[in-house]
Amino acid sequence: MNDAASKPHPANLLPDAPWLDALTEIWLDAGVVNTPVAKRVVERLPGLPRRVIEGGQAPPGPERAGPGNLVLHLKKYRGRFLRPCPGTKNYRCCGYRIVHIGENCPLACSYCILRGYFRERTLTVFADTEAMFARLDVAFSRDKNRLFRVGTGQFTDSLALEAATGLSRDLVGFLAAYDNVRLELKSKIVDLSWLDAARPGSVLPAWSLNTPETTRREEPGAAGIEQRLAAAKRCAEAGFKVCLHFDPLILAPGWEEGYARVAAMIFDYLKPDQIAYVSLGSFRTMPELFARLAAQPEPPRCLGGEFVTGLDGKKRLLRPLRVAQFRHVAGLLRRGGLDRQLYLCMESDEVWKAVFGHTPRKLGGLANHLLARAFWK
Repeated sequence: MNDAASKPHPANLLPDAPWLDALTEIWLDAGVVNTPVAKRVVERLPGLPRRVIEGGQAPPGPERAGPGNLVLHLKKYRGRFLRPCPGTKNYRCCGYRIVHIGENCPLACSYCILRGYFRERTLTVFADTEAMFARLDVAFSRDKNRLFRVGTGQFTDSLALEAATGLSRDLVGFLAAYDNVRLELKSKIVDLSWLDAARPGSVLPAWSLNTPETTRREEPGAAGIEQRLAAAKRCAEAGFKVCLHFDPLILAPGWEEGYARVAAMIFDYLKPDQIAYVSLGSFRTMPELFARLAAQPEPPRCLGGEFVTGLDGKKRLLRPLRVAQFRHVAGLLRRGGLDRQLYLCMESDEVWKAVFGHTPRKLGGLANHLLARAFWK
């Protein structure tokens, strides 16, 4: 492991993490009690009660922790630490691989699809990093000529629990020795405590973006848009290519002006050649989660517009509405100098043609194109 990964977090890079104040208890699998991650969590959250559970034992039910409270479960993981992104054959997937560091997120964004995956709000962190690194080493060392674009932000926010766990800092330190790997850290908060543990070029710092109004109303606890872009600028100045994600775009009153404001902010902070890629995606979710969101007293803004059931069984915004949003935002970004950086997340060839005039085949396939962007210098 890179020696920098074992250093304490630089105090000036630690975020204000109010969501950590909502934690009420720490559960530890017996097999991870003495791991570096577990020791850090116990040290950094000294006021929280802790209980050790045996391996394979089901954690206590959420009612034991009280309604609305968050439990942090440090777990020994028995699954695959490296897995493909769960795309579908009917839509174009970006092809990245997931480094599975945990599940669930403390930020509680109103439109978050994780609510469909995890009915309980227990925050799970896979603390057995020794096993994780051993398996990643096998995968990444088997063929040094094979390139990997991986990320940790599929089933959790990459950095929301970093102030407590230090896990991402350990991971970027470990991956600094692998020239054939690019790690994307995707987040809605600002925590750059990993920065001095990473080799420039080995990490793709990434932030999700939305309109200021959506961010204010629908993303409680997340950093403001300008805070995220200021962090992206700092990373770019340190030699890292950054990534931005407009996923999901939200069809709500004033969306055209809102995204125009965000596009202008991007180019206030970043130059086009500092950006590896930018995704555009539309809100989509399982029908059961859609129904739960719609039944709320104040449904989230993401439900605006007409929805249909897509080929993957998910509820999606009607295609003409999606295309109109994609064209508008892509046009704003192109006028600022972005072009080959832009791609659509989980859309059909027909939508690609309507937005860009071509399909991913012209780019050599979406997965190959983004892999090349990730390793672009």
